[in-house]
Amino acid sequence: MILKTKSVKKISSKMQQLAIAAYTETLRLKNYSSNTINNYRTHFISFILYFIGEKPSSITKNQIMDYLVMLRRKENWSSTMQNQKINAIKFFYEQVLKQSRTVYDLPRAKKEWKLPTVFAEEEIKSILMALENLKHKTILCLAYACGLRVSEIVNMKIKDIDSKRMVITVRQGKGKKDRQVMLSEKLLILMREYFQKYKPKVWLFEGQYGEQYSSRSAQLILKDAKKKAGVTKKGSIHAMRHSFATHLLEGGTDLISIKELLGHNSLKTTSIYTHVSKKHMSKIQSPLDKLL
Repeated sequence: MILKTKSVKKISSKMQQLAIAAYTETLRLKNYSSNTINNYRTHFISFILYFIGEKPSSITKNQIMDYLVMLRRKENWSSTMQNQKINAIKFFYEQVLKQSRTVYDLPRAKKEWKLPTVFAEEEIKSILMALENLKHKTILCLAYACGLRVSEIVNMKIKDIDSKRMVITVRQGKGKKDRQVMLSEKLLILMREYFQKYKPKVWLFEGQYGEQYSSRSAQLILKDAKKKAGVTKKGSIHAMRHSFATHLLEGGTDLISIKELLGHNSLKTTSIYTHVSKKHMSKIQSPLDKLL
């Protein structure tokens, strides 16, 4: 969990070390996800290192603004990165030191609006058929059959599979929420074959020594499978999730059901799949077709 240990060692000031410790502990007490803790903590340590030797609680708003402007000029920020840096600093003053809410006048970057990458059904079939390793095939079939995030795949345990009710429980997904997704009959057959061969103990997918399978290893499976299948379209396992949602929509599943299966908070998030669905596009006739 602890990151940037080399950076922390550079901080000789006891009060700054205490600030980092209090910052990390507050994030944990508020039950933030591991990724958020790591990202916020990394940004906060960079902030502390910039003001090395100064008491963190005494750093003024003007100093913080100068720091943010300096970074924005120096670095090529995405909207996500900029907002993370600002929120990481705000967390220290508002949540750790309990100071009043402060608005920093640096314009927040607008988040880029990008369409999700979606594999065609033929591409999905080619990717899955290219896999000879049973564990690898089960991982990617699970990703596509249930629309799971890679973190949800590697965090899944054997007890989360309910073959009697034909559901899979996704525990503590994004936003610390549990949800259930359907268990495909064909996926169940594949899983039973996988269980018999690999005999996992705790985690649904385990490494060579029984440890939890890594997200990186899962991503590499898709990368290799795409290469074997001759699929050149860019996209990680998250594209399998996008493909799951899009193909359900094209098959007639309503958006509300897809929203629940994906674990989205807002229907607005799920509605992005209407922009990539060929079903919705096919209803629109190009004006060129009327002319020629």
